[in-house]
Amino acid sequence: MIDIHAHIFPEISREQARALDPVQAPWLKITGRDAGMIMKGDSEFRPVEPVLWDPELRVADMDRLGLDVQVVSATPIMFGYALDPGKVADWAARMNDLTLEYCAGHPDRLKALAQVPLQDTERACREASRAQAAGHVGVQIGNHVGDRDLDDAQLVEFLHHCAVSGIPVLVHPWDMMGGGRRMRQWMLPWLVAMPAETSLGILSLILSGAFERLPRSLKLCFAHGGGAFAFTLGRVDNAWKYRDIVRQDCPNPPSSYCDRFSVDSAVFDPRALRLLVDVMGSERVMLGSDYPYPLGEQRIGALVGETALLDDDEKRRILAGNARAFFNLA
Repeated sequence: MIDIHAHIFPEISREQARALDPVQAPWLKITGRDAGMIMKGDSEFRPVEPVLWDPELRVADMDRLGLDVQVVSATPIMFGYALDPGKVADWAARMNDLTLEYCAGHPDRLKALAQVPLQDTERACREASRAQAAGHVGVQIGNHVGDRDLDDAQLVEFLHHCAVSGIPVLVHPWDMMGGGRRMRQWMLPWLVAMPAETSLGILSLILSGAFERLPRSLKLCFAHGGGAFAFTLGRVDNAWKYRDIVRQDCPNPPSSYCDRFSVDSAVFDPRALRLLVDVMGSERVMLGSDYPYPLGEQRIGALVGETALLDDDEKRRILAGNARAFFNLA
């Protein structure tokens, strides 16, 4: 089994974070032998487990779960897209080096995705290429930079660079919309806004016509099962058919672009997974867990491996085969 959606958080000190930004930059406070806290300046952001910064504990947990490989990436709070581009470029390079150090002891089990200063296209392209040469198997980006979605000309330019450079891209939702009073409780930003953010990223590329301008060689995957995309695609196709404002920049039905990207399997329900495979095709769904966070799959691979709604060939593709091809893994 190859899990393509799993996070780390290196042992970043408060002093290192201050060099990026004294108020917003994240760092790690070790609060006990088996616990830590991601901090954002002086504020607590999220309690975390040591597998985030201890690769030996992670690999032991992978053995327990029956996982062969994890493709690990930054916790999205580390992106820094709202901060000074020059400082974030240095920060991303340092975080990428730390991610490779995290993987170095188990190179066959742990594979690294890079982060980039996406607010600056030139710097982002440079760091993506540097990271690729250093040993990263791809790059993880957020689904937007401020109010710029993935159809923004500069973000499309970055995706084009990844396409021609053979750099796979994982898109992760972050900085969710609707964070005011209406979503204060019950983790609603993660339950409502996160799927919406992911769908917005996909539809921004489809309806803007960006996929028409991007090379088909682009390897692009959206985390969290593509959000609400598969479950609202009929509505989108219907709107494209009957409303010219929807299709003005999109020459083909939205559903025809499903062969331009992949998604992970983190949907937590066998019926939802079956629909996702029916919409995307079994060759474009990869095992993703969101490990080790609480909203992730607790028994990684169980949803795919145990459902009677997938056949054996579909399971083999989703559990490992598609990821091996997507990330060029041996």
